Amino acid sequence: MAKAGKKLIDARKNIDRNKLYDLDEAVKLVKSTKSAKFDETVEIAMNLGVDPRHADQVVRGVCTLPNGTGRTVRVGVFARDAKADEARAAGADVVGAEDLAEEIQKGNINFDRCIATPDMMPLVGRLGKVLGPRGMMPNPKVGTVTPNVGEAVKSAKGGAVEFRVEKAGIIHAGIGKASFDDTALVENIKAFTDAVMKAKPTGAKGTYLKRMAVSSTMGPGVKVEPGTVIGGA
Repeated sequence: MAKAGKKLIDARKNIDRNKLYDLDEAVKLVKSTKSAKFDETVEIAMNLGVDPRHADQVVRGVCTLPNGTGRTVRVGVFARDAKADEARAAGADVVGAEDLAEEIQKGNINFDRCIATPDMMPLVGRLGKVLGPRGMMPNPKVGTVTPNVGEAVKSAKGGAVEFRVEKAGIIHAGIGKASFDDTALVENIKAFTDAVMKAKPTGAKGTYLKRMAVSSTMGPGVKVEPGTVIGGA
């Protein structure tokens, strides 16, 4: 632990914590200050001018990253008959109905994303206490309750990232791996930011995107000038 701490301290020396960096420069710094031996995830944090305690200020959506997330996403699908076959053909890892619900109730959740056909929601709704806290509850607003399960599975496997604002008005997401080249990370960050901007709720007043920063899993945060991401915040 001491060694990792020293690496993090050394990495921070290269970053001016009061400076807002251009996106391109911020990505280079994140890649140069990573300290772990594994392929770290590159993460984005955005402070939004919203209060999600109000229904008209909730920010939620999904973004398909142009260069994927770099991680293997396991997908579970609630579907029957032909739709179940469609999900399997698209690459779903777990497909079922009552049998799948029973496994989830036991705590056996062998997937990262959950998709359901609309007719399965009465069954899936009973699993809210299990799936909800994990952020896995299917929702039509982010395309995880849909009759087009094949497309939804492919989207989830191909780099779709769900986002939802937290209590303090912050959104966190992984948008790639440190092994990605700079261009791929910049494209992913711009695509994700664009999706969050388009999800601006009707109740948001004043400056919507207040601050943003990027970091690697074990690395220090690098503040980003929002205007270099969206062409003017």
